Amino acid sequence: MAETLAPLSQQEREIYGRMGNTMEMFHNSFRQTWKLLYSACSSGQRPAGMSIRQFLNTAAEFCHHLELHHGIEEQHIFPILAQKMPAFKKELQLLTQHKQIHKGLDKLEAYVDECKVGTKDLRMDELKKIMDSFGEVLWAHLSDEVEQLSAENMRKFWTIDEIRRLPM
Repeated sequence: MAETLAPLSQQEREIYGRMGNTMEMFHNSFRQTWKLLYSACSSGQRPAGMSIRQFLNTAAEFCHHLELHHGIEEQHIFPILAQKMPAFKKELQLLTQHKQIHKGLDKLEAYVDECKVGTKDLRMDELKKIMDSFGEVLWAHLSDEVEQLSAENMRKFWTIDEIRRLPM
C-alpha cells in the first residue's frame, strides 16, 4: 500500500510546484502557437492580417523554440531529475516522446524552410498532414511532463531542500 503523505502547506506547494508551474508556462506558449498554426491548416486560411511570410516565420519559430526547449531539458534538466525520477531516464516515456516529436518536427521545419525559400508553395493541407503526424504525442507530452513536475509528484522524490537546489 502506498504511503499517505501529509497535506502540503501553501509554501511547500509553491516550492514543490515551481518546476511544474514554470514548465506549464512554456508549454502553454507552445500550445498557443500550435493552435494558431493548426487552426489555419484546418480552415485553409491564415489568421486575419498575417502574411504568408509572418505565418511561415511563426511556424519556423515554433520549431526552433521547441527544439531549444527540448535541448535544454535533455542536457540540463532531465539528467538531474533522472537521478530520482524514473520518467526522466533515457529511453523511458518523456525522452521517447521527445524522439517521436522530433521526427515530425524535423519534417515541419524542412517543409517550412522550403516554403520560405520558394522551392515549395505553402499548402495548408500538406502542413496539416505534417502536424497530424506528431500532434497527438506532442500534446500528450506537454501534459505528461507537467504532471511529472507537479508539486504532489515532486514531493514523492525530493526533499524541500533538494527542490530548492534544482535548476528552474
